[in-house]
Amino acid sequence: MPVLKYRLTFGPLFIVLVGLLAWFDAWLDQQPAPGFLPRETYPPGVGVFLVLAVLGAGGAREVARILTAKGIPVGTGVAIGVQMLGLLAIALLPTEARGTMGLAAGMSTAVLSYMIGVLYAVRDRDVKGAISIGSGVLFIHVYMGLMLGFLLLIRREHSIWLLVWVLASVKSCDIGAFFTGTAIGKHKLIPWLSPGKTWEGLIGGLGTSGLVALAGSWLLQHNGIAAPGLVYSAIMGVFMGGFGQMGDLAASLLKRDAGVKDSGTSLPGFGGVMDLIDSPILVAPLAYWVLAFTQDQGIWTTSGF
Repeated sequence: MPVLKYRLTFGPLFIVLVGLLAWFDAWLDQQPAPGFLPRETYPPGVGVFLVLAVLGAGGAREVARILTAKGIPVGTGVAIGVQMLGLLAIALLPTEARGTMGLAAGMSTAVLSYMIGVLYAVRDRDVKGAISIGSGVLFIHVYMGLMLGFLLLIRREHSIWLLVWVLASVKSCDIGAFFTGTAIGKHKLIPWLSPGKTWEGLIGGLGTSGLVALAGSWLLQHNGIAAPGLVYSAIMGVFMGGFGQMGDLAASLLKRDAGVKDSGTSLPGFGGVMDLIDSPILVAPLAYWVLAFTQDQGIWTTSGF
């Protein structure tokens, strides 16, 4: 089946699945918590954590494969372990924790991940490659653990539907760029890195992100959920779409450097897990800080502009 048919078939299924998962996360947020939790209901983001744990594990496995192809052998178990360590560092951080505590938690798990990588490298009493393997393990921890964990931070501090808005704004750039580039793309964007990308596709993708962000903000506000004003949302959508494309290019850079054509084949028509989450990974920290800044500046609203 051609790639386009795969995407047209499985794309809508992914959209429905995301909607169901968002509904489940919102529903779980209202359910009574088990007795061992010191709160009446489940903490926000339990559903998001479970999804990110699965996606992050798949992504960590693929990054380990890429690093191994580059001559930096990292085992799948170690990769998934340090990825989960990063995600748990964010998930278990108390919501009332001070900024310094969050910084300390992230730095501590990063140091621990590097130590795990070095110990893994010398497990056979051979020091060759210890620095590169330790650095590779640290990279997986940051890339697939801490950076992906910013999506969980967004959910912990905001509505699940605001997180869906961020993801829709980012992924719509991929969709817009794909169809625009396929239809009218002629001028190559970065042929030495990603031969299939064109300037026309990029412009179409950024425009799609801006429109989706604007429409999504209107829907949120129409349903009583505070969000950045429509103009701010459209601008944010363009920036998030642009950073998402940079995330896609960063993943392409990793694969090309290692001489790997695809990160995986687990998602028909899309490739591997990395191909699905490479753009949100880079956008997640940006989105978190932009949302925090715009909320502090008082430009969130439930009434349009």
